[in-house]
Amino acid sequence: MEKKPKRRTRERIIETSLRLFNDFGEPNVTTTVIADEMNISPGNLYYHFNNKDEILESIFTVFEREIEDTLAVPTRRPADVEDIWLFLHLLFEKIWQYRFFYRDLNDLLTRNRLLEIHFQRILAHKVRTAKTLCEGLVSAGAMRANTGELRALTINMTVIATYWLSFEYVRDPRGRLDSDHIGCGVYQVMAMVSPFLLGESKKLLEKLSQEYLGAERPA
Repeated sequence: MEKKPKRRTRERIIETSLRLFNDFGEPNVTTTVIADEMNISPGNLYYHFNNKDEILESIFTVFEREIEDTLAVPTRRPADVEDIWLFLHLLFEKIWQYRFFYRDLNDLLTRNRLLEIHFQRILAHKVRTAKTLCEGLVSAGAMRANTGELRALTINMTVIATYWLSFEYVRDPRGRLDSDHIGCGVYQVMAMVSPFLLGESKKLLEKLSQEYLGAERPA
């Protein structure tokens, strides 16, 4: 059986850093901790990265590319409620994969100008995508909302998607977040859409909520 090639040290540093940042929060993880976790010398780590900010920016580069791909809306046809639910689930999965960015967001943006500029672009893309999805529902007759309502709705959807994990963390700082919180976040975003839905689309959302969350559905 052919052996898989060993991952390069640089790749291992990025993977280990992401895991530690997610588990303990980026401010609580030093380059020394990362080197110790990998059982390499700090000098070996600094050969690949001059400081923790360079590691952070390398992780962010990958995150930005992946989330921009996730935010690209299919153009074959207008999305229906089930499409939007699936899209949100994929978005929340990506947020979960890089959750330390979202939990430590304000602190990171204050300290790092590159992240500040690029995360603003990601937020703007989230709003545009939410607007496209909702306009598709309106054009299909599945939703009724005027221009002002759509603008407020898409911003509110973006706010919830961006700060849901922070909200969950504040509710139980000493607990441990797990991926089950993804479904609750998706539901809360769709709950913003629900009052504007019409007829079968509203029934479909209720059905999806029960199937995906069941007894775990928030009150």
